Amino acid sequence: MTGAAVLRAAIVEQRRDVVVSSLLAAGQQAGSALVPVLIGVIVDVAVTSGSPSLLILWIGVLAANFVVLSYSYRFSVRAAERAAEHAEHDLRLRLTHRVLHPGGGAGGGRLSGELVNISTSDAKRVGTANVVVPFGVAAIIAVLVSAVVLLTISVPLGLLVLLGTPPLLLLTHYASKPLERRSEAEQERAAHASGVAADLVAGLRVLKGLGAERTAVQRYRHTSQQSLVATLRTARAYAAQGGVVETSSGVFIAIVALVGGLLAADGAISVGQLVSTVGLALFLQIPLSTTGWTTIEFAQARASAARIAAVLSAPPAVPAGAGVAPEPVRGALRLRGVTQGLLHDVDLDVAPGELLGVVSPSPAIARALLACLAREVDPEQGTVELDDVPLAALDPAAVRAAVLVATHDAVLFAGTLLENVTAAGAEGAADITAALVAAAADEVADSLPDGVDSTIGEQGSSLSGGQRQRVALARALAAGRPVLVLHDPTTAVDSVTESRIAGALRRIRHGRTTVVVTTSPALLAVTDRVVLLDGDGVRCEGRHADLVESHADYRETVLT
Repeated sequence: MTGAAVLRAAIVEQRRDVVVSSLLAAGQQAGSALVPVLIGVIVDVAVTSGSPSLLILWIGVLAANFVVLSYSYRFSVRAAERAAEHAEHDLRLRLTHRVLHPGGGAGGGRLSGELVNISTSDAKRVGTANVVVPFGVAAIIAVLVSAVVLLTISVPLGLLVLLGTPPLLLLTHYASKPLERRSEAEQERAAHASGVAADLVAGLRVLKGLGAERTAVQRYRHTSQQSLVATLRTARAYAAQGGVVETSSGVFIAIVALVGGLLAADGAISVGQLVSTVGLALFLQIPLSTTGWTTIEFAQARASAARIAAVLSAPPAVPAGAGVAPEPVRGALRLRGVTQGLLHDVDLDVAPGELLGVVSPSPAIARALLACLAREVDPEQGTVELDDVPLAALDPAAVRAAVLVATHDAVLFAGTLLENVTAAGAEGAADITAALVAAAADEVADSLPDGVDSTIGEQGSSLSGGQRQRVALARALAAGRPVLVLHDPTTAVDSVTESRIAGALRRIRHGRTTVVVTTSPALLAVTDRVVLLDGDGVRCEGRHADLVESHADYRETVLT
């Protein structure tokens, strides 16, 4: 997908409103072009003849013309803005759908704030093209109407407008090229600055805890300065392009007025026709300026459309397989020769309904395992199977419907505690209550003024770290997936609460496969089996108590 395709689709999909707006805007501009013509007629016919009735008649015609062009403008703008808003909304939906696609890959290394900027600022600029098109068309109609009128007054005047306008438009087009290039750079820098700002705000507590506020401010200052430089370069290009348009239009209009004056001095046109000529020359400044504005807006829309196209056309991180998900899901997991990052040649079987603990001294190994189980990536080598079906053969959405991987850095959303717990698709009130109790999140609800209906703020900002972790765990448990993978779900809670959660976890997940990636002795003690993973694969496996007694590396990992 290209930027041109995105821009074209944004206009074509709103063609009804765009066409209506173009027709009405053309009528408004044609009516505006007729104003100096009607004034010239009033001067020539009504005033010269001295007839009050003719004067009243032509003044009435002029008034009617004003009424028509006024309402045409009003409803033209309404249709154009409707098309722009609908196009912008559709683009935001498409971008959101692509970013949230189970196959992933839309981020492309961009910060979350950059994606937000693309779906807001860039989408708005592309949507604005639906306002630009009608008024661009109307400007051309206005020039053509003016040329036809001038041809009826004087052939040289009409030809001057007809032959002089195309080179003027071509000059305007080429003058907009630097603006388009700089606008794209400006949007890139602005989006990156927004991304850095959002990143810093999200991690404000951590920054304060580390005493790294000064470093964070310096980072943002550097990024914002780069954005400012890009913005100023765009502003200079905008000013240069505007200067070219205004100067060339002014010279052109002056030439038209001069030729009209010379023809009037020679008696080739009447006084009324001279008034019409001068009025049309002054009027032409509006459509010519509009064409300049059109090229500017289109230059920026093309730059924004290219950025949107880059997100929409980004290949998925994992492709959709053609296989069929097992039904019902028993929950048997099998890893054969799995290699991903620091995870090397792992062979592992998880029986249906088993509660398995996975211990790794390396966070990178743990993250690689989680990414493979969630099918965020396909292993570099080897296969991961669910009930004898390779995950790579399934659609990522089908994998997520069966396997829920709750990561350590799970994010809460703005809303109530209950809305966060049910966000993953809780099955019923009983499941929600059981999940709250098992995760000790019922205590969190009891401490809030409105219980589970209390608003917890964006990213759970009103909760402590341990409270956020318990709500996130409750959400994972309430989802009731056949396979649940938890990553360090209790690192921020006290030991008493952790012991309570450990016992409840075994009860609530009885009969369903659960994998807990952790080094917590309390959680590992309730598992059916524990495996120790390192860079060489599975080092050892067995019950937690037995491994603590018999395996030094395991003991060092979980007890220190």
